[in-house]
Amino acid sequence: MFCYNCGCHLSEHDFCTACGADVSLYKRIMYVSNMYYNEGLEKASVRDLTGAVTSLRQSLKFNKNNIEARNLLGLVYFEIGEVVAALSEWVISKNLRPEKNVADDYISMLQSNSSRLDSINQTIKKYNQALVYCMQDSKDLAVIQLKKVLSLNPRFIRAHQLLALLYMDSEEWERAERELHKCMDIDRNNTQTLRYLKEVELMLVPDENVRQPGKRKKDEVVRYQSDNEIIIQPFNVKEPKRGGASTLLNIGLGLVIGLAVTYFLLVPAAETNAKNEAQIKNTEISNELNTKTVRIQELETEIEHLEQKIDGLNTELEGIVGADGTLQTIDGLLAAAAAYLETQDFEATAASLESIVQSVDLEQTSEGFQSLYRMLLASIGPELSKTYYDQGYDAYRNGDYPMAISILSKAVRYDETNMDALLQLGQAYDKNNNVTEAIETYDKVIELFPNTSNSRRAQSLKNALSNE
Repeated sequence: MFCYNCGCHLSEHDFCTACGADVSLYKRIMYVSNMYYNEGLEKASVRDLTGAVTSLRQSLKFNKNNIEARNLLGLVYFEIGEVVAALSEWVISKNLRPEKNVADDYISMLQSNSSRLDSINQTIKKYNQALVYCMQDSKDLAVIQLKKVLSLNPRFIRAHQLLALLYMDSEEWERAERELHKCMDIDRNNTQTLRYLKEVELMLVPDENVRQPGKRKKDEVVRYQSDNEIIIQPFNVKEPKRGGASTLLNIGLGLVIGLAVTYFLLVPAAETNAKNEAQIKNTEISNELNTKTVRIQELETEIEHLEQKIDGLNTELEGIVGADGTLQTIDGLLAAAAAYLETQDFEATAASLESIVQSVDLEQTSEGFQSLYRMLLASIGPELSKTYYDQGYDAYRNGDYPMAISILSKAVRYDETNMDALLQLGQAYDKNNNVTEAIETYDKVIELFPNTSNSRRAQSLKNALSNE
């Protein structure tokens, strides 16, 4: 144990031998915190997880820096399926002690397994959806969701308890008992589980010894024994004389009465039982149909998503191998390069490159594609720019300024260092009354080719436009 004031190791004295601080109360608090930690450890070892949570929380109330208690509390939460609470405790523990802390291993174990994290998220979402179904009185759907939750996280006690409660509500006591016993296997002393289990056991094994006392009627008959039979005879009733005809008549009446009783009492009861069994069977079939309907809807939704993915993949595949796809564009570029190496035809190569640029976004292509395109452009650019410059200059001299702008723009695009073409393009804009474009072009000449005759010429032409 270390001093809270100076951090020195404490001795058996009630004061710090290094700084002299009074540590008697501090020692007592630390002892109580450790006592609750040991108690929580013992309860956890016998699977009394609820009691372990209570003891460990008490330990942390006395000493929030008790790293061992906090890590153990996280493990207990994880064991009962409360993964979010467990992660919270481990993150706090790691912040309190960044080095040499086993909580770091626990967190890394979860974060390194992306499927485990996704399973945890699905568990929380489905459990919350089950709660919503319960509040909407859609109990069959809630049961389905809870079964999915438990398939993802079989140790989630709250899901077991809610499922058992739904079984109790539908009077499926044996299923509820099975779910509660699963809870007991995880946590032997959970108060909620024990309360539910007591209710279920009362319904499964009713107390047959408890009977309501009835009022005894006043004896209004005489009982006496004749040989081995007990004769019961009302008061003031004389026994009739026996005769053969009356005996047969009584037997006949008894048979008729017995048949009537059988027909009017037993037959309706049998019909009622049959109707009840049929109703129960119809309810079970209806529940099964609802369950299967929900499953069919889920499968149809999954099929729809898969079909959308397939359509998207087909579209991407068409973009790669189709008539205007990436593979066709690459083939076109390779064909243009081969034609240029064989014929040295600048104009044909330029036409191929312009077609490629119109069908593909160069920024989205691979580095090899862009490198080959720039290499071809650099090879044919200067010569092609010169040819376009001559054609544009002739159009300018003939007064066809729109044509001159179109051709000179190509000359500048294929060779940005052709300052004559750039200056001539500015003059073509000027003659075509495109003042804004002319000034922008003159600015480019001044910026790209400073201290040259063309830049001085461009400055003079720009000043003339500005003074107009």
